[in-house]
Amino acid sequence: MTAEIITIGDEILIGQIVDTNSSQIAQELNQIGIAVHQIISIEDEKEHILKTLKDAGSRADVVILSGGLGPTKDDVTKYSLCEYFDDTLVLDEKVLHHVEEIFRKIENAQISDLNREQAMVPSKATVLYNKFGTAPGLWLKKDKTVYIAVPGVPFEMKKLMEMEIIPRLKKEFNRPFIYHKTIRTYGLGESAIAERIKEWEESLPSFIKLAYLPDLGNVRLRISGKGEKEDELKLAIEKEFEKLFPLIEDIIADSVEEDDNIEETISKLLTSRNQFLSAAESCTGGDLAADFTLNPGASTCFKGSIVSYATQAKEEILGVSSEIIEKHSVVSAEVAEEMAKKAKSLFKSDYAIGTTGNAGPTKGDSDADVGTVYIALATPERVFSKRFVFGNSREQVVKKTVNKAFEMILRELTRV
Repeated sequence: MTAEIITIGDEILIGQIVDTNSSQIAQELNQIGIAVHQIISIEDEKEHILKTLKDAGSRADVVILSGGLGPTKDDVTKYSLCEYFDDTLVLDEKVLHHVEEIFRKIENAQISDLNREQAMVPSKATVLYNKFGTAPGLWLKKDKTVYIAVPGVPFEMKKLMEMEIIPRLKKEFNRPFIYHKTIRTYGLGESAIAERIKEWEESLPSFIKLAYLPDLGNVRLRISGKGEKEDELKLAIEKEFEKLFPLIEDIIADSVEEDDNIEETISKLLTSRNQFLSAAESCTGGDLAADFTLNPGASTCFKGSIVSYATQAKEEILGVSSEIIEKHSVVSAEVAEEMAKKAKSLFKSDYAIGTTGNAGPTKGDSDADVGTVYIALATPERVFSKRFVFGNSREQVVKKTVNKAFEMILRELTRV
């Protein structure tokens, strides 16, 4: 079972918006055993769409198009599908009623003929009713390939995938099982890890693959397999993990769910223990809190963060003593630890992170070299800090500091 995803829109090609639909669609397909072999973004142009449909259909069992279903002249997906399937547009009364109801409920909104045009659909298509927008999804079949068109609006696309498309695909196709096991590591780059586990990787069965997913400061190793029998597949991957574990035991942070990031893992651990985290940030400028609170579960375990960027803010808001700053410098282990302790006390949290460093390009209030960072962690039992040197790229220094801070809290939580 293979699929290809086509995202349509000039706004994607010029970088005006980021294509998040493809990753969401690919994840949904992967979970039901349909492997995505190609993702492509193309312009809103009929001839280009027609050629891409033909090429994708020659290779894939499922072709999903995202975008180009709106009411304006640059939205040509429906018309391209009609030409590709030698079809015509017909009025769908149910869609028309839905569109009119949407506009009726919006105060002072006037429905136009363009809006009503949303109810015109290819006659050969199965209409996938979109409860959250005006553009319906479309399901068509040619030879043995299923073609599916979804709106480009991410929320509408996601709901159609969950409520309409995935259930239909499950009924339409007999699919193999796909199973992943992901391990998050810290402390070594992907090339060093690859060298360490070379013999193990080369001995993997043909139906099991290893992928390296590197980020700043960590590498996730994803073991994936595909097979007809779910229990046998999971057992085979678990056996391979047992062989891998001793080779990288010293750098494993945790084993995670496929879609979990480190913030989600920390959130789950804290929530399960009814514990809370807070932060006092300097060089990270609020990025730590921003990253952590992107996760829906953050509200159950995160108290908040104080961005004490200036030295004055560390003294007057956090309460770090000027004597400690003068004696040890604002970029120091002592100041980082005081920041963590003060945050823990102010927020009445169980754990608190403190970050202070010199992200550059100038040294600011400290003589510490650019790239020097101190991260402190206050726990229910102790306060400790670590010094890092993260290079001279300001963006990377901040990102590496956030990642390393999350690594420290995760290691502490899994140590308990």
